[in-house]
Amino acid sequence: MSQVVFAAKNRTESGSGGARRIRQAGRIPAVVYGRTGKALSIDLDALEFVNSAKGISESTIVTINVDGQTHQAFVKDTQRNITDGKILHVDFYEVEAGVSLRAKVSVHVHGNPVGVREGGILESPLHEIEVECLPKDLPERIDVDIAELKVNQSIHVRDLKLGDGVRLISNADQVVALVKFAKAETEAAAETETAAAETAEVKDTKEPAKDAKEAKA
Repeated sequence: MSQVVFAAKNRTESGSGGARRIRQAGRIPAVVYGRTGKALSIDLDALEFVNSAKGISESTIVTINVDGQTHQAFVKDTQRNITDGKILHVDFYEVEAGVSLRAKVSVHVHGNPVGVREGGILESPLHEIEVECLPKDLPERIDVDIAELKVNQSIHVRDLKLGDGVRLISNADQVVALVKFAKAETEAAAETETAAAETAEVKDTKEPAKDAKEAKA
């Protein structure tokens, strides 16, 4: 994905009244938060943000051009109107070149597993992991090919290829994807085991009676 750049302006108006006027002008009030707690109030063109922000994740670094001064940042939060879904406010978190950061990176599985074609069921419970690295090394997403996954096989976080300079923070034992036997096969196996157990119980109850008859003879 190419670098996303937002053109912004310094925002001087504050409060609900100022925010309302900014939105009426077709712009979105926003704040860029720094590592030291410093906050920069800005506003963005609403249409440009909506169009450019499509597909952006929490681990996508964007460039914000504020009156000629650039900032590298994440889109940390967007507030929307619950009625029409329009964006009301955006929070950015600024990053610094050469300074390590922690971020959550989305995990995407792709491919049709061998085990599924053989009747198994795919489960992919994990959708993101946390990593630590320099901004330049941060992956936007992690793609996992699961095509060769067979029944009773799994892929864990420790199996992911993160790239040089990226340190894993999440639990390495977490399951990313696994293929299990289909429910019907599992239930059939359970029923077979139950039937076998019941047969064994019936046999056990008959044996003492036979022994008693032999003893009487």
